[in-house]
Amino acid sequence: MATIHFILQGKGGVGKSMIAALLCQGLAALGHDVRGYDTDPVNATFAAYREFNVSSIDIMRGEDIDKRSFDTLLNELSETPEGVHAIVDNGASSFIALGSYLAEYDILNGLREMGHMVFFHSVVVGGQALGDTVQGLSKLLRNFPNIPIVAWLNPYFGEIRMNGTPFEEFRIYQENRERFRALVCLPETDKDTLGRDLANLYAAHRSFAAGMKEAGFSERLRLRRYWEQFLASFGEIAWS
Repeated sequence: MATIHFILQGKGGVGKSMIAALLCQGLAALGHDVRGYDTDPVNATFAAYREFNVSSIDIMRGEDIDKRSFDTLLNELSETPEGVHAIVDNGASSFIALGSYLAEYDILNGLREMGHMVFFHSVVVGGQALGDTVQGLSKLLRNFPNIPIVAWLNPYFGEIRMNGTPFEEFRIYQENRERFRALVCLPETDKDTLGRDLANLYAAHRSFAAGMKEAGFSERLRLRRYWEQFLASFGEIAWS
C-alpha cells in the first residue's frame, strides 16, 4: 500500500509548492521513500527542485483536464510501490477542473480500493487571503467527504484568526474535526531575518539541507532552528 498526497488549494500564491517541498523533505527525514509530481500548468515550482527528482506532467488543455495526460499520472500513482509516498502538487488554475474530474470518475476511491491511502493537503494563510483559502478548504471538505485532509497553517502573511479566533475554533474546523488527519502549524518568522532567509531558499529551489550547507553562519542557525521546529511537529503525525 502506498500513500498518495494531493496538494490542492484554489487560491494562488499561498505556498502550495512550498508545502509540497516541505512535505517531501519531512517524509524523507522520517525515513520514507518519496516520489514527486508537479501538474501546475503555469508555475511548475515543485519540479524546479532538482534535488527531489520531481516529474512534471501537464494535465491541463486550456481550462479542461487533458484526460490522456491525467491517465498517465493516474497509472503511475496506481502502480506506486508499497510504502512509498507520492506527492502531487497541483496549480490553482486546475483546482476546479481537477476536482470535478476526480469526483466525476470516483478516482480517489478507486485508488483506495487498490489499497492505497489518499490524503488531501490544503494551505490556509493569514492576512487578506484568509477567507479565500478557507473557502478552498471548504470545497474539498464538501466535495470529497471520504478523503482525510491535512491543513497547513501558514502565518507568513499574517495571523490566522477571524475576529481574534484561532483556526482551531473556526466553524469549518469545529464542524469537520473528524475529517482532519492533522494540522501542520508552520513556525512564525521575523520577515526581516528568517523570513528573508526562507524566501531566498525557496526562490533558489533548494532543500533545507543544501541551503544550510551554503548559508552564512547566522542564516544557517536560523534555518536550522526553523527546520527543527517544523520537523518536531511534523514528526508527531502518523503518515502511514
